[in-house]
Amino acid sequence: MIVVVFGVSGAGKTTIGKLLADDLGWQFYEADDFHPRANIEKMRNGLPLTDADRGPWLERLREQITRSLAAKENAVVACSALKRKYRERLHVSNDVKFVFLRGDCALIEKQLRRRSGHFMNPALLTSQFADLEEPASDEDVLTIDLGLTPQELVAEIKAKLRLAS
Repeated sequence: MIVVVFGVSGAGKTTIGKLLADDLGWQFYEADDFHPRANIEKMRNGLPLTDADRGPWLERLREQITRSLAAKENAVVACSALKRKYRERLHVSNDVKFVFLRGDCALIEKQLRRRSGHFMNPALLTSQFADLEEPASDEDVLTIDLGLTPQELVAEIKAKLRLAS
């Protein structure tokens, strides 16, 4: 199984994803590691990515998810997946589950400003929320509301997805 933890920058995808993967003994993949250098430079400079910028990145992620499933490797992927079409691109089989970390702009901005050593410019948060297409009722997505500790959020995800350590 692949669990894709998604949401806007600063929602806690990496923190929650790593904790979940560690707790389950699964592989962890940070989607930012799949971005071409040009994308990272754009984000570092406060420029939002376009769909064209994200195309090669999504393809690399899709290939990794496909490889992991073929190898029967369970993994957690931390990925923005802001738009439905991005999630559809990554949904290579029913063994890919999506978890949306939902929070309002004020909470996310607070979390983002506490973060250090990340290339994402906090000024891009507005564009992240503008691009965000919250999951529709016909998407098979688990929505988790932020506000609890990371450990509590991981426990909630595990319970709702029926994942055992």
